[in-house]
Amino acid sequence: MRAITNFQTDLLRAFVCVVDLGAYTRAGEALGRTQPAISLQIRRLEELVGAPLIRQVSRNLQLTGEGEVLLTYAREILRLNDEAASHFNRATITGVIRVGLPNDYAVAFLQGVITDYTRQHPELMLELHCGWSAEILDRLRADELDLAVAMVNNEDTRHLSRSWVERPIWAAADDARLDTNRGIPLAAHPEGCVYRARMIQALDAARLRWRVAYSGAGIAGLQNAVVSGLGVSALTRYTLLPGMRVLDEADGFPPLAEIRVGLFYKHPRLSPAGINLVNHMIAQLDEAGVSAPGIAAGRDRLERR
Repeated sequence: MRAITNFQTDLLRAFVCVVDLGAYTRAGEALGRTQPAISLQIRRLEELVGAPLIRQVSRNLQLTGEGEVLLTYAREILRLNDEAASHFNRATITGVIRVGLPNDYAVAFLQGVITDYTRQHPELMLELHCGWSAEILDRLRADELDLAVAMVNNEDTRHLSRSWVERPIWAAADDARLDTNRGIPLAAHPEGCVYRARMIQALDAARLRWRVAYSGAGIAGLQNAVVSGLGVSALTRYTLLPGMRVLDEADGFPPLAEIRVGLFYKHPRLSPAGINLVNHMIAQLDEAGVSAPGIAAGRDRLERR
């Protein structure tokens, strides 16, 4: 019988810590080990894989192709391990969890998932922070947030655990009468919003005139602008409201480009309460059929300090 390779969780945890915290020394501090001990664990993991996982480029460290693949598996293995440990330890879920959600994404579904979870665990304190995706990810990297949902920039996928694709749809008021030849009134978030950019790109490519009739940061204001007939906007199926109708090519509106959304967190920085919330969110996303395995942070640049 062929021997099966066993990836010890302590080795995988050291690997994920190095990636998420950006340095061997920081990973050692988080795990209560020295930098040489962390280096030995990474070498042991490379022996099990049979290939290098991290290579040094100038003064920086970079994941190899095998490292990218292993990172995806490692995150999932550790998440399930910590979920099982929490279940059998029967520890009370307490603490503060800081969650970042973007202004430029339909957060109604995930807000419901998160708030339902906190109602089940009243001893848990939740802090929700909304902003643009780039700002949210900056705050996550600065340890000002514990986990975040944000638009995925394919050039920087640090701390990405899961991702899924959203196809924005054009939405207008039920009784809106639109003439694409006269220019399209848009209801949009301010500049910097991915959905705003998708609308403008699609209309420009179709050589359709447009103007911004409403601009505001909040999703509620955007929805009200659409329902009142002030303008059309790009939404998702989660934020369509009664009084809205979907527009498509038959109405003269070009299709909108897909948007990739991700769940981001630093595993070594999460408390048991945070890990439980991540597991809850992933389970709900899987049940809703909107979650897909995330792509590991293959382009991470990790500085050895």
